[in-house]
Amino acid sequence: MEELKQRILQDGLVIDNRILKIDNFLNQQIDTNLINHVGQEFARRFKDVHIDRIVTIEASGIAVAYAASLAMGNLPIVFARKKKSLLTKGEQYTAKIYSYTKEEEYTATISKAYLHAGESVLIIDDFLASGAAAVGLTDIVARQAVLSPVSASSSKRLSRAAAGRWKIKASASNLWPASPVLKITNLSSSNKENHHARPIF
Repeated sequence: MEELKQRILQDGLVIDNRILKIDNFLNQQIDTNLINHVGQEFARRFKDVHIDRIVTIEASGIAVAYAASLAMGNLPIVFARKKKSLLTKGEQYTAKIYSYTKEEEYTATISKAYLHAGESVLIIDDFLASGAAAVGLTDIVARQAVLSPVSASSSKRLSRAAAGRWKIKASASNLWPASPVLKITNLSSSNKENHHARPIF
């Protein structure tokens, strides 16, 4: 997706050769026009697939999932919570997920009331880095909730995604392949202290 690629080249910053910082158009401030176009791209890719609902994880995945939902005819969205609260009472599906950016493990939860057996679910997230979040969501959707078929997708795939993709495929036999709208092949720069390096596509 050329528009997204150019925006990342313009505003994205690589930190420590492994993190892509895009706070100014997705992770903190949202460029709604750009994200709507990302959602339309997902709708185009899955136009021939029956989808009952979209599943994502808080927080940055919600904006992308919402844009895709609008483009797909206002599909319901369910997002996994990363922390327990008074709102996470009742029966929950859970999965342990390691955060690549925060370098810590957390338990993702989705209420059992919002996932229904037999549905076709599209999993959307903003990044597929190590694949941990997608694996966790796939575990909830495909094995715990017994939904079928499952499609895992990401708006941007980083260079460390290969292992994550294999884990995802192994966790659900009916899983569609990941379908990123943009692939980043390398985040490395020649200088580790260079916080203004650009990703390589």
